[in-house]
Formats: sequence, C-alpha cells, structure tokens
Amino acid sequence: MIALFLRDVRLAVRAGGGFGLGLAFFLIVIVLVPFAVGPETALLARIAPGILWVGALLACLLSLDRIFALDREDGSLDLIATSPLPLEGVCAMKALSHWVTTGLPLVIAAPVLGLLMSLPTEGYLWLVVSLALGTPALSVIGTFGAALTVGIKRGGLLLSLLVLPLYVPTLIFGAEVARAGATGLAVETQLVLLAAVTCVTMALLPFASAAVLRMNLR
Repeated sequence: MIALFLRDVRLAVRAGGGFGLGLAFFLIVIVLVPFAVGPETALLARIAPGILWVGALLACLLSLDRIFALDREDGSLDLIATSPLPLEGVCAMKALSHWVTTGLPLVIAAPVLGLLMSLPTEGYLWLVVSLALGTPALSVIGTFGAALTVGIKRGGLLLSLLVLPLYVPTLIFGAEVARAGATGLAVETQLVLLAAVTCVTMALLPFASAAVLRMNLR
C-alpha cells in the first residue's frame, strides 16, 4: 500500500496534475475576484471564506480525471485490480495520494491567499482547520467519481457533473466554519457537521469506489 501511495504521488507530480496545477488555479481565482468585485475591503472580507472554499473545491476538480486514467492507459489498473491488494485499500490510497498532491498544498497556501481577500485575522485559523478537515472528503468523493467514469473517453466533464452535487455539503459546512470563525461566532456545530461528512465519506466511499471499479473492469 505504501509503495502504491508513493508511486501515485510521483506520477501525479511528473504528469503535471499535482500540486503545481492546483495551486496555480487557486491563485488565479483568488487574484481575479478582487478585480471583479472591486477593491472594497469590507466586501472582500465578507465573501473571503466562501470564495477561498470555492477556489479550493474547483482546484481539486482539475486532477480528478487522472486518478485512474493514467493506470488505465498503461494497463497497470488491470494488474492492480487482480493483485492480492484489496481494491478498497487501493481506492483509499488513490484518494490519499490525491489529497497529498492537491488538497494539502491548498491548505498550506490558503492563509497566504487570504491576505489578498482581506480575510479577518480571526478567520485564518478556522480557514486552515476547515480546509484540512474538508478537503479529504473532496478527494474521497472525487475518487468515487473517477471510478465511475474510468474508461470513458473525455469523461472529465461528466466527472465534474457527477461529483459537484456531492461536494455541496462539504462546501457549505466548510465555508460556514471559516465564516463563523472570521466573525467571532461559535463554530462547534458547523465543525462537527463538517467532520461528520468527512468521516462518512471516508468510511463508505472506498467500498463504493471499489465496487464500481470492479464493474467497469469486467
């Protein structure tokens, strides 16, 4: 499992679908928003948590279609599926490698980009906490969507349409944690709900991804 995880991380970086692309897209979104809504600091501070979360979500979408596509193209996916490794564990490692190369860099870069959005000082900690707690769910859900569309030519658009509705609860609770923290309100309820969404997806979706992958590889 560790060897598979390290292999996927190396492939993601070498193929250009790793943290560099996601970070660049995240930066572009955050830089363009002040040009679109104007330089008013109060307005930027009010919308900053939601915009930062939307940017992170869209950045995670960029590399979802590559989770299984590279293995499918070179035939290694069939070998992995027939190996002694449990397919559920393989899907979990795929999701973990996607989070390490895409989600984790976004979590680290978010406070820096929050400066561009005039995010209140109180909101930086809760922004990082919400992204660290919510982005693993984005990767796990994305892995499930990638398993559904594996083998479909030009399935990137279909994949986005499939996973975006599933991303909505994570987006709502994650943005609410950051927004409540930035305004000094209590965040316990939103934080518990966000953690619940992440725990449920991590517990159930690797099994669903493995089942779908078995059907697609028949």
